[in-house]
Amino acid sequence: MADNGGGSPAAAVCDEDLLRRCRSGGDPAAFETLVHRYERELFSYLRRYLGSAEMAEDVFQATFLQVHLKKEHFEDGRRFRPWLYAIATNQAIDAQRRNRRHRMASLDARTGDGDDVGSLVEMLQGGGGTAVQELENEESREWVRSAVEALPETLRGALVLVYHQGLKYREAADVLGVPVGTVKSRLNAALVKLNETWQRSREQRA
Repeated sequence: MADNGGGSPAAAVCDEDLLRRCRSGGDPAAFETLVHRYERELFSYLRRYLGSAEMAEDVFQATFLQVHLKKEHFEDGRRFRPWLYAIATNQAIDAQRRNRRHRMASLDARTGDGDDVGSLVEMLQGGGGTAVQELENEESREWVRSAVEALPETLRGALVLVYHQGLKYREAADVLGVPVGTVKSRLNAALVKLNETWQRSREQRA
């Protein structure tokens, strides 16, 4: 969830109204509130997507610059969060192209205390349980990170947005510019591929 950030009156206002205040120019604190509200969440997403904290910081700044420049084009009735993620994703892709890296996404642990990799391992186990249970925690995390990095970009993007960032299917569809059904199929395909990768690694360990 987004951080409500600060104790200013603007902190209690929804994202969409804050952006409207930015457009009207009547509340200079509104834009700053939006930045602080999404600072940790969006940086965490960009760090995973780009695999670099330094690049993530640059893209974070570029994203909110674009939010400022494009605020007049924000459509009434639209939700701010998926719009923000769409801008951030496009800026991240541009950054990768500029750096000629085309790096695979990194799923290093997010900023903070949480360890979300364990839950993904549980998802991979399914109903019957698998040999993932036999791995030590650190080995499990390393395996999951490596396996997700190897996913095609389209599948990886859906997995990061829906699973790690907690976007709803419709929000992720807005970010990726695809139908909701495509998001669901990509997420399912990502999990299938991860399970297949696990089965192969298990056979190699046998």
